[in-house]
Amino acid sequence: MSKTLRGPAERTLELLREPPDEPDVSAGYLDLLGASAKKSPSLAQSVMESTFLPRIYEKVWRPIGFNLAKGWPLGPDTAEEHAMARDWLGLSQPGYASRPPATVLDVACGPGNVTRALAAGVGAAGLVVGLDASETMLTRAVADTPHGDPVAYVRGDAVDLPFRDEAFDAVCCFGALYLFEDPWAALDGMTRVLKPGGNLIILTSRRPLPTPRLGADLLRRATGFTAFGDREITRALTDRGYTALRHRRYPLMQVAAARRP
Repeated sequence: MSKTLRGPAERTLELLREPPDEPDVSAGYLDLLGASAKKSPSLAQSVMESTFLPRIYEKVWRPIGFNLAKGWPLGPDTAEEHAMARDWLGLSQPGYASRPPATVLDVACGPGNVTRALAAGVGAAGLVVGLDASETMLTRAVADTPHGDPVAYVRGDAVDLPFRDEAFDAVCCFGALYLFEDPWAALDGMTRVLKPGGNLIILTSRRPLPTPRLGADLLRRATGFTAFGDREITRALTDRGYTALRHRRYPLMQVAAARRP
């Protein structure tokens, strides 16, 4: 194991199914894809991997786009969304003296805004791993994450997660499931790496009831973006045996959380 690996990065290696003999952490994150990674298969994913979007994602793209999709000012803002994620995952809130030493996975973490929010809900002995395929997003995530935070970043495949079975106490996927070519395979992967009794939370798109399914299918084919119906996510969770289901709907987004039995 490389002597340059310490703390969160070293602990993350222990969570992998097949840890590399010579881990590549030269960019500040553990790169499991390298130059052999496939090109983005859709317009939507290509945008996420651009060099421009990471610059405006946290301060412009996400607060404006997501908050409007959640019905702001009636829906939750970004801070309330992060607090909900910590609460529904069974984590603590910032400022609490006693915080759980949980091991948490943030799937398709982008520039790490949600990853850092989750890290505020775990203790010093906890660990939050942010995984994404985009080099530009992860570069920004590393730059914006304070040294000493219990956070590590991994460049890997969100649909074929590189972690061992039942490695995480909680799993989060905010603002990404609708970009995956096979979202249900991605959900199966999240379930596989989640410990029994662990909590999963997903923030994703919502297709308004009057919207024809045909229109949603055409949107997916053209852009790679999936607009999920109200019951698609909750049904997928219950079909996989999840319990203690929570679900909130907003004009164009929805949040679902549940516990793996």
